Amino acid sequence: MRKLRNNKNIFFMFLLLLCAQFSQAQREHPVTIIIAPDHPDWIYKVNETVTFNIQIYKYGNLVKDAVINYDLGPEMYPTEQKKDVRLKDGTLKLKAKMDRPGFLRCNVSTTIDGIKYSDSAEAGIEPEKIQPTTVEPEDFDEFWNNAISEARKTPLSPSVTLLPERCTDKVNVYHVSFQNIRPGSRTFGILCVPKKPGKYPALLRVPGAGIRPYAGDAWTAGYGAITLEIGIHGVPVNMPTSYYDNLYQGGLYQYWLMNRNNRDEFYFKRVFIGCVRAVDFICSLPEFDGKTLGVTGSSQGGALSFVTAALDKRVTFLAPVLPAMCDHTASLENRADGWPHFFHKKKPQPGEVETSRYYDVVNFARRITVKGWYGLSYNDATCPPTTTFGAYNCVKAPKELYRMFDTGHWWYDENYTEWSRWLRKQLGVE
Repeated sequence: MRKLRNNKNIFFMFLLLLCAQFSQAQREHPVTIIIAPDHPDWIYKVNETVTFNIQIYKYGNLVKDAVINYDLGPEMYPTEQKKDVRLKDGTLKLKAKMDRPGFLRCNVSTTIDGIKYSDSAEAGIEPEKIQPTTVEPEDFDEFWNNAISEARKTPLSPSVTLLPERCTDKVNVYHVSFQNIRPGSRTFGILCVPKKPGKYPALLRVPGAGIRPYAGDAWTAGYGAITLEIGIHGVPVNMPTSYYDNLYQGGLYQYWLMNRNNRDEFYFKRVFIGCVRAVDFICSLPEFDGKTLGVTGSSQGGALSFVTAALDKRVTFLAPVLPAMCDHTASLENRADGWPHFFHKKKPQPGEVETSRYYDVVNFARRITVKGWYGLSYNDATCPPTTTFGAYNCVKAPKELYRMFDTGHWWYDENYTEWSRWLRKQLGVE
């Protein structure tokens, strides 16, 4: 990843922690694979021919007689696969088309000097017309309203501990926790509050997948906003990294699969409710202005942004990026499904399909009523664009689409800049 333009240490640390799951961000290599659709906007009509231009470079020069393997077709379900294709002049044109809205993916790999390199690109086929497959349960609203009401019978009982070493001249930083879905079940986070007395807007940051410590967002708080960055696993978020590594390989290994055949016991029920309780906590703060409250996150955090804004109408804006958990059942129709890919090349077990519908971002997207900024990548294999655009197309509230073309499950510096700028504008702290 290239050096972030803003060199403030706190902000830099925050971004690294927020996107730790994007460890494969752009790095420099002597060999570069260029794959580009022939339309500058990467958008095509149904049944229109897409031409992918492929070039192999080494130290900036075309590699003649490079040998590649490639696959081509709807993402996750290629229809054409070839090996040992020689590029005599270092270039190749591949053509394909799709007969329905979606994304056409081209994956290319080559081995040069004994090292394998790979890259990909995707063309959008009328992406604004993509419709998801998931079915909405008749009692969806009843289920979540009851779950929230039951959780709120448990008092927040917050704990707030100042972290002097993390405070700045403008911001107090705290390690906090509050009760979640039942007594003793707690959500932990890092709260940042401006030192100057007053009433402030607030921003809830929800995390990407994994288990890690968090630094909080003192940078945004320094502009004049309350920020709360939460973890989802019911453990403190200021412990050494080894603590989380042990959990990840131990009791929380593949937590996203736990009890996924039971809507009442699925791991993410506590997570989704915890996001609403985080809003409860923010609204209890005397420094909160009671008017402006946003939520943002990427990947799993993108999903949680949808969920929080849909379940709690005190949220006034959202900014999901590369959202996970979109259109779980798509793979049952041989279409790309979103992380964690519950049913991709797997036979559903009893109860799993039904449960997935209560935890599908698509069904929360249908309930968004506030303005949003949506950062979606055309080239994301983790949260495929067929799934993220399907969810985005279900949003009827005012929305701003920010397209990222050649990024995968990561961002450029410029993408961060636009996202951060939009958030500050909504908070009124530009």
